Parts: sequence; structure tokens; C-alpha cells
Amino acid sequence: MVSVIASSVRKGNVLEKEGKLYVVLKAESFHPGKGTPTTTIDMRRISDGVKVVDRYKTTDSVEKAFVEERTYTYLYQDGEHFVFMDPEHFDQLPVDSSVVGDRAPYLQENMEVTLALHNGAAVSIELPQRVTLEITETEPVVKGQTASGSFKPAVLSNGVRTMVPTHIVAGTRVVVMTEDGSYIERAKD
Repeated sequence: MVSVIASSVRKGNVLEKEGKLYVVLKAESFHPGKGTPTTTIDMRRISDGVKVVDRYKTTDSVEKAFVEERTYTYLYQDGEHFVFMDPEHFDQLPVDSSVVGDRAPYLQENMEVTLALHNGAAVSIELPQRVTLEITETEPVVKGQTASGSFKPAVLSNGVRTMVPTHIVAGTRVVVMTEDGSYIERAKD
């Protein structure tokens, strides 16, 4: 265990509280003009999936669990599990869908991800920040709509809805953020 201050906690960190492990889903620090700065941490208990929200003073110490971060390659989904392979030893590791969570649509075959392991079990996953996907459907441009600065809804090949510039049409490959599905740019390929 390592004690760290609450304001240094980030998404994906694993904390230990009262003998149980929690993975951080969101951590936000709030600095009011007057009063004590606080950090709100949204966590999921690894053992049973219960979500907890705790508020700390930014200088309070929390226990960060020791986890081993290793690179794995995504292979396929098998029911409730996603199967990853260790590129060095070729061992396959099934990861429960609750660990992958809302990032599942962005997983692509042979994608390299970072898994945080605690006692050999995956407790959190980190995907590449950007991924290239194809637009499967989008609305036609409304006549008179200015080209710069306006966006329209579109559906990506993984089923996620996003907003894209008006010049993007179905079939175009685009780069999006895996964090929130937001459009970055047209793919260069």
C-alpha cells in the first residue's frame, strides 16, 4: 500500500478502503473561493461491483493499492468476458465485462491495452486515447448551414453516436476519443 493525497487520485487507480479494493471511475477536485478544497471520488468496489462516491479534503491521504500494469492484446469477446493475450508469454486472460464497462464498443481486434492486475486478476483497463472508426450513417446537410463550426449527429461503426462536422459523410473514416466518443479529425489513411 502507498498513501497518496486525494487530489492526486486519477481515473483507473485502485484504492484500498476498509480492506476492500475499489477502482476509481471519476475523480474531481473542487476549489471554492472560500473554504476547504475537496476531491470527490466515484469508485466501484471490485468484489461485488457496488458504486461508491466519497468526498475528501484534497490533502487527506488515501491508500493506493499496489497493482501491476501490463500491456495485453485484445482478442475477442466470449459472452460476459473479453479475452486478452499477454504478448510475451501468450497466456490468455478473460476479463469480466464489468471491468471493461462503457469502453467495450471501442475495443478492436489486436488492439493493445494496459490492464491493471491485482493478484493476477484484472481490476481496470486503459485503452489508447484515440481510435479510428468508420461513419455508418449521418444526417444530410441542412441547406444554408454554415460549414465552419457546425456539427451534425452521426453513428460510428461500433454503434456509438457522436457529432461530426457537416462535411463528413457515411463511409468516411474518422478518429475519435475513446474517453467520450468525441470527433477529433478525419483519418489520414
